[in-house]
Amino acid sequence: MSSTVVAILTLAIGLLIGIALGYLIAGRRTTTDGTSAAEFVSVRAERDLYKSERDSAMAGSKLATEVEAMKTAMEKLQKEAADADRRRIEAESDIRTQVRAMSTHNESLVAQTKAIAGALSNSQTRGKFGEAQLELMLQGAGLRKDIEYTAQRSTTDADSSGIPDITVHMPGGTKLFIDSKFPFDRFIEAHEVEDPAERERLFTEHKKDLASHVVTLAKRGYHESQDSPDFVILFVPFESLLTEALRIDPLFLENAFKLNVTIATPTSMMALLRTIGNVYSRNAVSHNAENIAKSAALFMKDLTLLHTRIVKVGTAINSLSKAYGELIPTAQTTVKKAAKDILGYGVSGDKAKLAIAYPDAPAEVRELKNSEMTVDEDFIDAEEVKDEE
Repeated sequence: MSSTVVAILTLAIGLLIGIALGYLIAGRRTTTDGTSAAEFVSVRAERDLYKSERDSAMAGSKLATEVEAMKTAMEKLQKEAADADRRRIEAESDIRTQVRAMSTHNESLVAQTKAIAGALSNSQTRGKFGEAQLELMLQGAGLRKDIEYTAQRSTTDADSSGIPDITVHMPGGTKLFIDSKFPFDRFIEAHEVEDPAERERLFTEHKKDLASHVVTLAKRGYHESQDSPDFVILFVPFESLLTEALRIDPLFLENAFKLNVTIATPTSMMALLRTIGNVYSRNAVSHNAENIAKSAALFMKDLTLLHTRIVKVGTAINSLSKAYGELIPTAQTTVKKAAKDILGYGVSGDKAKLAIAYPDAPAEVRELKNSEMTVDEDFIDAEEVKDEE
C-alpha cells in the first residue's frame, strides 16, 4: 500500500477513536450534571420548607399577640359595657324617681292653682288681694304707712269724690292716687277653653272689662283733686292681664292716657314706687344736711361764748396777779416789819408763821386773741356773742 493510503487510514482511525472518546466523555458529564441538579433541587426544597416553617412560626406568634390584644380589648369593652349598663339602670331609677316627684309636685301645683283660682273667683277676695299686693310693694319700696302713704282715705272735692285704695304723699305736697283693679273672670275662662275662637272672644271681653274699669276710674276724678297730678294710676296685679288686653287692642294704653289714667303692672309699679322712695331718701339727706348746718351754727355760737368767757377769766386772773404782786412789797415794808419790831419788844406771838415767806405771784396768763380763732372761708360763721357784763 502506498504511504498516502496509509496516512489516510490512520487519520480516519484517529478520527473514529476521537469521536468515540468524545461520546464517552459526554455521557459521563451528563450523568454527573444530573446528579448535581437533583441535589440542588433537594437543597432548595429543604430551604423553602425551612423558610415556610419559619414564616409560619412568626405568623403564629404574631397572631397569638394579636389574639391576646383582642382578648384584652374585649374584656375592657365588656367591663365598660357592664359599667354603662349599671349607670343606665341607676339613671333610669333616678329619672323614675324625679318623674314621680314632678308628678306629685304637678298634682300639688294643679291643686293649689285650682284653689287660688277658686279663691279669686270672688270679686271681693280679688280686690283684697290686689290691695294687699300693692301695699307690700309700697313697703318694699321703703315707703311707710300713714307717713309716705295712706290707705283707703276719702278725698272728696267739689268736682270729684271717691275713695282711692292708696294715696302716696309725694315730696313737696303732691298726692298720687292709686286704685287696684282685678278683672279676672273672662281672663281665667279664656285659659280654660280649648276652642281658639271662643278663647279669643273671651280675651276680647276681658279687654272690655279692663277698659270699663279705666272709664269708671276716670269718672271719679281723682286726678282733679287738690295737689294731685293730672293722672291717676290703675294697678293690675298680673302682667298678663294687661298683656292680653294690649294684644287685642294695641292702642289700649294710649286710650287710657287720654282719660288721665295710667295702667301699671307689678313691674312698672315697683319701678315707680322705688323712684318715689329714692326721692324721699334724697330729701331726707338734704333735710339732715340742713339740721347739721343748724347744729354746727349753734355749736359755733356756744364755742364763741366759751371763748369770750375764758378771755374774761384770764383777764381777771392777770389783774389779780398784778394786784398781788403790788401787795407783797407793801406788806413786807409795813405789816411784817412792824410785827418783827413788836416781837422784839417781848410781845408773845407765832414767830414761825410770821417767818413764812410770801408766795410768788402767779405767772401772767397768756392773752387769747380773737385773731387766733380765724377759720377757713368754707367754715360755718357763728353768731358773735357779746361779753356779758
